[in-house]
Formats: sequence, structure tokens, C-alpha cells
Amino acid sequence: MSWRDALGKLLDPRLPDISLFHKFHRPPFGGGNQFLLALRSQFLKDGYRIETNKISASSRSCLFNSFNFKRDVLQSQIHSGCRMVHRVDGPISLYRGSGLEIDQGIRDINDEVADATVFQSHYSQKAHEGMDLSFTNPVVITNAVDLSIFSPAVSRRPSNKIRLISTSWSDNPRKGAATYKWLEGTLDWKRFEYTFVGRSAEHFDRIRTIRAQGSRKLARILTEHDVYVTASENDPCSNALIEALSCGLPTIYLRSGGHPEIVGDAGWGFGDKEELVGILDRVPDEIGVKREAIRVPSLAETAKAYLKVMGLSDEDAGT
Repeated sequence: MSWRDALGKLLDPRLPDISLFHKFHRPPFGGGNQFLLALRSQFLKDGYRIETNKISASSRSCLFNSFNFKRDVLQSQIHSGCRMVHRVDGPISLYRGSGLEIDQGIRDINDEVADATVFQSHYSQKAHEGMDLSFTNPVVITNAVDLSIFSPAVSRRPSNKIRLISTSWSDNPRKGAATYKWLEGTLDWKRFEYTFVGRSAEHFDRIRTIRAQGSRKLARILTEHDVYVTASENDPCSNALIEALSCGLPTIYLRSGGHPEIVGDAGWGFGDKEELVGILDRVPDEIGVKREAIRVPSLAETAKAYLKVMGLSDEDAGT
């Protein structure tokens, strides 16, 4: 920090350290929005001063998200003293089924202004490389959630059934609803219960359906269940999956996108929905071992990794 910045902060402690460029929405909303709200909260807890969708002269680093911001505003405010870090999602065209021009636009703004790039999974980085989309100084930092909200239950309500749950903010067909619908007609309902929370293009007859919930209510619902199920396709780093793991739920997951590297040994992967029948037969005997294998990063650890890429450190906070 230059002496001018230090003097300015001494005279006006409200001057920001970090600029966040993202179109924020009130929860409940998509995973990227939820993660960035949590990250902003952690930055504030760590003592950093934040501004949103604006780069002031005192801002030392700007984290801009994918394409969810006003590009012209960002470009007009960049200055040499602000390190520009681009958080990249996707590839968008793989998990939406369209939008190659969006991926190319993300690459273009990255090439123009980014000093570094954060991918949310190794899958995401490699998938972009496979599409000949290169990015500036890439690193991988997995998303995290607030563990004071999403954490395992102290005790679980006894049940003679295995309680399955799936969640999704988006009703994009690639989020897996067709697989959940198929499972509804296959499941042994004497051995299992199933809940879906969020939005779906499918109508469920036997799966209990709950509308999208805010973080605290969703966490309470998750902790009332035993196993998370996700069949989303080409999801780079599912925030919903990390929320479930953080609540102590081992996961049955489609081997697609970032799911395998996020779940690790804490679940059961499948490639075709017919494999689910055999997996569900194994769940009662293996659930304890899978639960013990859950590993999720803390939000504090993730924030620290971001700060390192952003050129900031713990010693900078509040200075």
C-alpha cells in the first residue's frame, strides 16, 4: 500500500480495499450468487472494506464474476493500482446446452483486463482448455459455504427409512430432474423417503416437493435427511452439493462436471441412471463410512485463497 493510500485510509476508514463486481440478488437464488454473498461476508469479517460494482481509487483488488456484471462500468473504472481477478464459471455452453458466445465473451474480457483467473474446479479449467479458451494466470479454488449455517445436525431424527434429498434453484433440464422423476417410479418406498427442494421442470407425484428456501431454512431441511442425490450435468462446482456435504450428507452423484472431485470418497458415482438401483441397495451398509469421508473447505480457508490471488493478505485487513 502506498503512503497516499495509507494516509487516505487513516483520514477516511470507509475507503474500500476490495471491489466486487456481480449482480447480486436477494436469496434464495443461484449458487454463484449464494457463494459470493458468503465470500463478501467473510471478507468483511476478516476486516476488509468492500464496495460493490464500483472501483474506487483506493480499491486494491477487484473480483469480477463470470459475465454477471456491467462490462462497460468495469472497464471505465479500472486503474493501475487495482489487481483484477476474474472468477470464471462454466463453460456456460456445456451446462446450459447453449451460449458458446457467452463463453467466448467471458474469455475476451478476461484477456483484456484480468491479472489472474479463478476456476471453481479442475473440471472447469480443463473443459475451457478443451474448447481452446485460454485464461490469464489460472488457479483453482473450490467454492465453500458458511459452516455456521450449513453444518451437520447434532442428532438426527430416528427413521426406519433412508431419507434422500435433492435441491436445485434452477429448473434447467440439465439439473437432473428427469433422473429424479425416473427414480420416483423405481424407488422402494418402503425403504426410502425422497424430498426435492427448489424448482423443477418435472412434476413429482411421490417425491415431497418444497419451494426454494433461504440458506438457514434449507440447512435445517438438509440436516433432516441422510443422503443427497444430484444428477446435474456439467456442473462446474455445485454450491447445492457443497451445502449438502457440509450438512453431513454423503452423496449419490452423476459422474459429470466437478462432482467427482468435490465428493471424493464421500459418495457413490453413477454414469447411467440404471446404476442407481444397485447403489441404493448398498447405501444402508456404506452410509457411515461415506459420511466419515466428507471433506469440505471452510469459508475462511476459501476466502484466504482468494485474498492470496487478489494480492492481499491477513495483515492488510483494516490497515
